[in-house]
Amino acid sequence: MSTHPSHHGLIFNLIHKYRHSTIPKGVILLFDLLFLTMGFAIGEFFVLHDNDIVLDWTAIVIRYGFCLVVTLCSFLVLGTFRGILRHSGMNDIYKILFACGICIVFCFAVIYFNNNHQIVQYCYLPTYTVVTMTYMITALLMVLFRIVCQRIYNDYIRKQRPVLNVVIYGAGAAGVITYSALKADMRLEYHIIAYIDDSASKQGQSIMGVPIMRRKDVLNEKFVGAKDIRQLIIAIPSLKIAHKQLITNRALELGLTVRSVPHIRSWIGGRFNSAQIEDIKIEDLLQRESIKLDNENIVRDITGKIILITGAAGSIGSEICRQVLHYQPKKVIMLDQAESPLYDIQYELRNIEPYCKHTDKMEFVIASVKDSRRMQQLFETHHPDIVYHAAAYKHVPFMEENAYEAIKVNVFGTKTIADLSLKYGVKKFVMISTDKAVNPTNVMGATKRLAEIYVQNHSTEDTHFITTRFGNVLGSSGSVIPLFKKQLLAGGPLTVTHKDITRYFMTIPEACNLVLEAGAMGTGGDIFVFDMGRAVKIYDLAAKMIQLSGLQGIEIKEIGLRPGEKLYEELLASKENTIPTHHPKILRAQVANYPVDKIEKELSELFDLLPSMDPMQLVAKMKQIVPEFISNNSVFCQLDTNLDNSDNVGK
Repeated sequence: MSTHPSHHGLIFNLIHKYRHSTIPKGVILLFDLLFLTMGFAIGEFFVLHDNDIVLDWTAIVIRYGFCLVVTLCSFLVLGTFRGILRHSGMNDIYKILFACGICIVFCFAVIYFNNNHQIVQYCYLPTYTVVTMTYMITALLMVLFRIVCQRIYNDYIRKQRPVLNVVIYGAGAAGVITYSALKADMRLEYHIIAYIDDSASKQGQSIMGVPIMRRKDVLNEKFVGAKDIRQLIIAIPSLKIAHKQLITNRALELGLTVRSVPHIRSWIGGRFNSAQIEDIKIEDLLQRESIKLDNENIVRDITGKIILITGAAGSIGSEICRQVLHYQPKKVIMLDQAESPLYDIQYELRNIEPYCKHTDKMEFVIASVKDSRRMQQLFETHHPDIVYHAAAYKHVPFMEENAYEAIKVNVFGTKTIADLSLKYGVKKFVMISTDKAVNPTNVMGATKRLAEIYVQNHSTEDTHFITTRFGNVLGSSGSVIPLFKKQLLAGGPLTVTHKDITRYFMTIPEACNLVLEAGAMGTGGDIFVFDMGRAVKIYDLAAKMIQLSGLQGIEIKEIGLRPGEKLYEELLASKENTIPTHHPKILRAQVANYPVDKIEKELSELFDLLPSMDPMQLVAKMKQIVPEFISNNSVFCQLDTNLDNSDNVGK
């Protein structure tokens, strides 16, 4: 038996090996000139046959040579042969028709001129009929050649690719571009079943044979099941967030994977391909419409000022750095004790547009807000005008186990920066607080409430202390969404502490925008509360992330509340009220005031307990200062029991 492969197998292997290769431009040009030859031959045959003219091969060769030179010049100038055959489209067809049209016009002009001046013998130039037939046939054959090549590639060479049935939401320009990008994809065979468009004027029409339909006629179980649709692509980059969320949620209910076309600003080199289509992320379903800021207010507050940002390497602090640089400050001092994260934000701001043009205004400082001597040196050196205090320990379970560090940083680190702000005439001190400071159930929340009380009651005419209070931010380190993403990559399960637990969410840029706005409008002693929208059930969030991932069989596991954790967060304590401000998303909280001498005395007693490092003593003292601090699911719950018993004894 012969060991040589059969001719059939050899051809198949060659096709498989070179299936994604492109035909050289020179070969395509040769084919196009062959079509010219065929067109010319057919034209000459009909003219000679109809007029019973005797063959003159010399004249025929000269006429052909004339057409060949004209055609070659036209094709070379317009580049009709430079396209990739399998991706031929209307632009290629227009280019062919235009090139052949130019040839006809030029030949007609030469023939007309020669008829009037007799420069060469009439028999050496083609007739009007031959020219017309030649280029009409040439154009037809060139177009057919490209269509056939495209069809052969799509139906035979590419047919082994996985097939995916999709619908495109949006029948506008972006929808058409998306269609072309999907058809050119080398990895998948996309079958575009339908366009969805909300415009009644487009419904009932079609684009390249694909019908444009109403949303309700496509996004239903019957249609999706009958057409085996697997994916919805949102091809309206400017679609309003609420509308996008509505469409996405409906598609997820039907078991579809949802992706979207990014804004044209994100297209690579201004061109779009299927690889740029993005997966819908959970952040897209939680975010809200962009905030409109009073930029003039912020510009007036920041421009030309020296700004100090503590916790500058954190999620909130780093975004404040980015946004502050936009308002042309005189200098920005970025302070953090975390070396690697501070290096990362330093690299970004010094090397990436648009921040890198402000390099001369940046200063990066590695230090801890706990170090009072180092902080005093910093204030003496730079004399900041505005302080954004974002430095804090924020992880609830960690702080429950490390009460000493939580108090040292969140309370006395804040006190150090606040006292220095008073001493060195800082105009505004803006503290980043949290909704966990409201009726705190954990050490972290209690320390932030103590910090709020201290700064709120130390405002003067020269130094305004302002507190901003908001909930969880999307994408921050240690938040639930990055945790769920890691668990999804590991194949699950996704863990939630309680099925009914809820949290407020806000994007980092949105939160920092509001911090700047609140800081600009504050007049001292203010606690500003941000409109966080509706609370989100974490269990529902986990289920939605599983749907978005497209993975099957991922379990959601309930593991119980962590120490200090509560089912829901509050933005206001029961005794607090709010009054509106000029910004619809910022409210001013009306909170109880503490006498300065009292809070100074209480914090002095707490500070004296620090050397003991006894968490029970430290937390007991915090509970005395903040009576609404009632621990939950924590070792410190026994202190609440003891307080209750002592209250009963006193009665």
